[in-house]
Amino acid sequence: MNKIHTENAPAAIGPYSQALVVGNLIFTSGQIPLNPATGVLEGDTITQQSHQVCKNLAAVLEAAGGSLKTAIKTTCFLQNMEDFSQFNEVYAQYFTEKPARSCVAVKALPKGALVEVEVIAEKEHTQ
Repeated sequence: MNKIHTENAPAAIGPYSQALVVGNLIFTSGQIPLNPATGVLEGDTITQQSHQVCKNLAAVLEAAGGSLKTAIKTTCFLQNMEDFSQFNEVYAQYFTEKPARSCVAVKALPKGALVEVEVIAEKEHTQ
């Protein structure tokens, strides 16, 4: 098992790793829309925050040897299910391979974020 850390995504705000690699699988921790350079929430709207979450996930997956294209399963947490359509518009731009997914509304997210997403992905196959 390998712990993943990259400066291109926000540092963990608790006692956990950005991701773990077990065999050929990558398990990311949930990413909220923190700007990795400032540690501050990026954007006020679900659209802005969703873009930052996807960028953070892409950075963590890349550091682990994967990518958004190798995502197998995502779990998405929205503070408000009324944001579902706008979230989907952004999500579809990044997760073009359409992995399996769950999406639920939650009462609150860390730092007041509107969205959090975690991913299980496969490592890229190298030849």
